[in-house]
Amino acid sequence: MLKGFRDFIMKGNVVDLAVAVVIGAAFGAVVTALVNSVLMPLIAKIFGVVTFDNFLAWGDVRFGVLLTAIVNFVLVAAAIYFVVVVPMNHIIARRNAKLGIKDEEPAVDPQIELLTEIRDSLRSRTN
Repeated sequence: MLKGFRDFIMKGNVVDLAVAVVIGAAFGAVVTALVNSVLMPLIAKIFGVVTFDNFLAWGDVRFGVLLTAIVNFVLVAAAIYFVVVVPMNHIIARRNAKLGIKDEEPAVDPQIELLTEIRDSLRSRTN
């Protein structure tokens, strides 16, 4: 029983997942700091408030809290896109150009190709 557990824990997928979770948590702290320390203060300078929590409030119903969460989500998504995705795509494109790797269309399954030919042939007979 313990050998099976050890084998499960030592599988590459489990170790990779554990590393990804730890790195994701650390990166999450960086993105949160970027949003809270840089982007939200800029928004506060533009709009005069850091959060929209009291915006559209009727008693206990506060739509501003939802608006603040949506703005935070969009800021986090934008930060990840512009800080991680765009530079990584640029680095990958430069590496591929340096190595002479061209973007190829994915290979089509021969069965799908054959079925497409049969379909097109049948369509041409009926027209």
